[in-house]
Amino acid sequence: MTHRKTAALTGAALLLTAACSTSKGGDDPGTNEQAKPEASAPQLTISPADGTGKVKPESKITVTAANGSIETVKVTVGGRKVPGEMSADKASWKSAWTLKPGATYKVEATAANPENKSTTASSTFKTLKAAATFGILDITPSAGEKVGVGMPITVTFDREITDRKSVERALEVRSDKAATGAWYWTAGNQAIFRTKNGKYWAANQNVRLIAHLTGAKAAKGVYGTADKSLKFKIGDSHISVVDTKKKHITVRINGKKKKYIPISAGKGGRFVGGVDTYLTTSGVHLTMQKYLVETMTSAWMGVDPKDKKNGGYEEKIPYAVRISDSGEYVHSMASRVWGMGRYNLSHGCVNAPPAFAQWFYGIFQRGDVVTVTGTKRKLAWNNGWSFYQMPWKEWVKGGALDREISTGPAADEEASPSPAPSTPASPSVSPSAPVSPSTPVSSTPSVSAS
Repeated sequence: MTHRKTAALTGAALLLTAACSTSKGGDDPGTNEQAKPEASAPQLTISPADGTGKVKPESKITVTAANGSIETVKVTVGGRKVPGEMSADKASWKSAWTLKPGATYKVEATAANPENKSTTASSTFKTLKAAATFGILDITPSAGEKVGVGMPITVTFDREITDRKSVERALEVRSDKAATGAWYWTAGNQAIFRTKNGKYWAANQNVRLIAHLTGAKAAKGVYGTADKSLKFKIGDSHISVVDTKKKHITVRINGKKKKYIPISAGKGGRFVGGVDTYLTTSGVHLTMQKYLVETMTSAWMGVDPKDKKNGGYEEKIPYAVRISDSGEYVHSMASRVWGMGRYNLSHGCVNAPPAFAQWFYGIFQRGDVVTVTGTKRKLAWNNGWSFYQMPWKEWVKGGALDREISTGPAADEEASPSPAPSTPASPSVSPSAPVSPSTPVSSTPSVSAS
């Protein structure tokens, strides 16, 4: 027993001595260093893979790297560059938008690592053809138009949209000065973007809508085949407040008080369906159109304009600025200057002295803000462009993506589609020129006159 233990200890001691002597002196460097394996080259993976056919247009192109970082990614379709975004660690790249139906894409990528190893990879694939297509029928405001700080962006498509998330995701809004806004679907083929309640667009800046509809899916088999871009300008901030109790209007331009003028608002007293239609509606209105001369009539309420005993009227009113679909205007009314600041005498409009009405008409921009206070009749959120009447949380939930959007600065021109022509897709009325009363701007007839 003693002999075996001693032998074992002696063997252990020899092993320990050998180990210590090997790591001690370092006289022979070759015995101190382990052979290092040769560094492997980066690995690149491209999706869709080379040779793939019938790729769904709603797909994204991705490039990923292992054992290295992506250095370059070049994607082209029909000779045009496809924009994308690189991850912060340069381990992945993803295309920014959906893909063009029935097209051939070419992807070239390179990667490298600290061991000076590099890799190049490529992929050529084809996308599925669209069974049907969709596009934009109309956008408001018009290209190049100067508008007020409350102006919404209304996009009307040429067909019903059932995959609203896909289409809404393709709508990009950019502005020189950041704003918070959201989309709301008012109909199956219409989405409207506005800024947060009380946080209008900043004055004097450019705003751009870029509809990346190429490859966006409207319904099963229905895809967009072309992008559309439209730029307009936010002009001076025109904020007006009509106080129906004090019977005055206050106008501020870029935050500075410019006018404080006596007016006469709706007198009330005529009820239709339980609604006092002779009261001016309280709430945030936006200016919609202006008329050098507008014809206003009692026919809307079923009263013959010739029936004076029953309140019939038909008048030609100068310098009329429309603020709702229910026929409310800020307009001139010389015959009632005597009562302005003292009595509310109108059928629902805001009557103003001729000199002020002409001035107000002159500074008009679609989307200027006119807030009315002091009446029991509330403005409905869908009466004209009165979208600020809807609570913000409710507006956001009306979007397919249920999210706020920060508009941010203007996008890089290289990554954006070519600007759309200045001619609107459908006829519209010029906001800067006198408009004939016969020109339809709304399906709702004129309501008020005073």
